Amino acid sequence: MRVVVLGGGVVGVSTAYQLQKDGHEVVVIEREESLAAETSWGNAGMIAPGHSFVWSSPAAPKTLLKSLFLKDQALRFRFSADPYLYKWSLEFLAQCTHERARRNTLLKHRLATYSQKILGEVVAEEDLRYDRNTRGILYAYRSDAAMEAGAQHMKLLESDGQVVQMLDRAGVAKVDPVLGAAPGITGAIYCPTDETGDCAKFTRGLGALVAARGGEIMTGVVIRDLQTDGGTVNGVLTNQGIVRGDAYVLAMGSFSPLLGRRVGISLPIYPVKGYALTVPIGQHKAPPTVGMVDEHNLVAITRFDDRLRITATAQFSGYDNSNKASDFTFMRSVTQALFPDGGDYEHANEWSGLRPMTPTNLPILGRARFANLFCNTGHGHIGWTMSHGSARIVADLIAGRAPAIPMQGLGYRA
Repeated sequence: MRVVVLGGGVVGVSTAYQLQKDGHEVVVIEREESLAAETSWGNAGMIAPGHSFVWSSPAAPKTLLKSLFLKDQALRFRFSADPYLYKWSLEFLAQCTHERARRNTLLKHRLATYSQKILGEVVAEEDLRYDRNTRGILYAYRSDAAMEAGAQHMKLLESDGQVVQMLDRAGVAKVDPVLGAAPGITGAIYCPTDETGDCAKFTRGLGALVAARGGEIMTGVVIRDLQTDGGTVNGVLTNQGIVRGDAYVLAMGSFSPLLGRRVGISLPIYPVKGYALTVPIGQHKAPPTVGMVDEHNLVAITRFDDRLRITATAQFSGYDNSNKASDFTFMRSVTQALFPDGGDYEHANEWSGLRPMTPTNLPILGRARFANLFCNTGHGHIGWTMSHGSARIVADLIAGRAPAIPMQGLGYRA
């Protein structure tokens, strides 16, 4: 078939690759001038099944409430005139029970683990260079009590096969001597099978392979609407004309629900703004050597060859993608305290972008309302982790095959 993929981030391009591998003709439509120029550019760079816990937990309502009054919360909620925010928020709160949080976390971990397996297969087959580091991720703590609580929390993922090691300060130093010497760190939970890499580099490299094998990559093309005829989609209306195919994949992240509403598809996705710093290492002598998360401050730090990627904060501010210098002060100060000779912090690139969150924290995969329209969207804060498995699942569904893992919690609900 000829399959048109709407969206040129890691999810869309990975889907195009898997479809092309199945023998389909593929077209990717991306509104930016290059692939992976939005959400896929500024993520933490972590392939982290060990970070699969959902946000919709029993602790989340209190955190959101505190954020109305305190400015230093990692998860920030602000009142808005947008009715979709409140509809989404009610659905999110309904998921914040112990039972649902446990269920959703295990479903998310299953998809994340499967996705990492698919990524491994792709990397084994293709010559892709994206600053990959397979030495694991350290989830660092600043007190023994907090680490013990984290260990109890992590038992849920351990029960599902996640490899977990408890490290004291000396153990941290064996994995990363720089972090082991950092002030305030008492120990870490180490997930040695987690990994890191530059998502944008990966996506653009994979897109180049798709194009070299006959796929069409349309960048700088704005999608305006879908043309439908009864129970099927028969074209994508863009600023450069109509693009037609036999099947269509909606992979536009936070913008998926805006297009979906135009054709009667309701997607429970709301944008959550995240912030990222990219710090050149330059001549600095002591950058971290593996990915890490400061669990006390909820700041993630990843080494990409000659630069650091620092991410933090999740803010409910609709489709406002703006930022100001003060938005980066906290994450910069946390990282600089841990790694004072880690990089040129004064010349960091400042970025903010939108994460497509669902109330369950699970993506929406598969057919939606129309016989030939498939969703692959709503991947939230670990979309890089879940993208490869999601792409394979959607390719299998388009081919009429049963996916390798169950679709529980992942399908579209009208």
